[in-house]
Amino acid sequence: MAGKSVSERLIDLLSVRGEDLGAQWAQKVTGSLGGRVSRSEVERELQEIYTALVAALGAGTVDGHDEAFGEVRALLTELSRNRAMQGFSPTETAVSVFSLKQVLEPELAGKDTDVQAYVRFAALLDTLGLFTIEVYTRTREELIAAQAEQLLELSTPVVKLWDGVIGVPLVGTLDSARTMVVMEKMLQALIDTGSEQAIIDITGVPAVDTEVAQHLLKTVVAARLMGAECTISGIRPQIAQTIVALGIDFGDIVTKATLADALRHALRRSGVALSRTAPQAAAL
Repeated sequence: MAGKSVSERLIDLLSVRGEDLGAQWAQKVTGSLGGRVSRSEVERELQEIYTALVAALGAGTVDGHDEAFGEVRALLTELSRNRAMQGFSPTETAVSVFSLKQVLEPELAGKDTDVQAYVRFAALLDTLGLFTIEVYTRTREELIAAQAEQLLELSTPVVKLWDGVIGVPLVGTLDSARTMVVMEKMLQALIDTGSEQAIIDITGVPAVDTEVAQHLLKTVVAARLMGAECTISGIRPQIAQTIVALGIDFGDIVTKATLADALRHALRRSGVALSRTAPQAAAL
């Protein structure tokens, strides 16, 4: 191996001992994953990476950022995303790369002539290992953001209360992001159901401050632009006192103490004749 470049010496080793080294690598990685990924699946993933790694070294470079390692990084991206979605930790993900260093250490570090090759190859694997962690982190952030959006959707239902009347029961804090979801879902529901009356029920909103009030006003204005009338229900005594103390003006927006009162008002506005028992039925 004297006179050969580092990449050439590595190619010689990885090519000649490829099958044996690949098996050792797969064994270490499978063990570190606690059997949650099958040995055959791990072998398939690592074999593709191993082949791409040898091909990249053939370009005469051991720089993991080099264009020659583009396919290696692409395969590691796929592996990292899979591990993130499967619920593995960053360490369990990165070990898929770092384990190869452990496999090759006895082959390279034990020979004086190959110390340089080992050091350079170890640095290469460090670069690729850090790359997997970066991809893993981005994927986890994307998953968390997607889950947060799904929870936001679930926490903001729009229901049909009566022909021509829809309701938006709000529970929890109302912030800018949630207001946008409320507005979009309510406006779409007005179109889908052909409703002209909407009730925003804030019984489950713990507190109303100036910011929350502004969000509610924006939603009401958006509904009016669609030709619908909004009624806000769930104005409890504590919330009413807070609104007065803050000097918040709801203007000509109709507010009601309970959802039943709001529904009764909306039905009257829709021209529905209410009997003595209708309000009770509506309240149920």
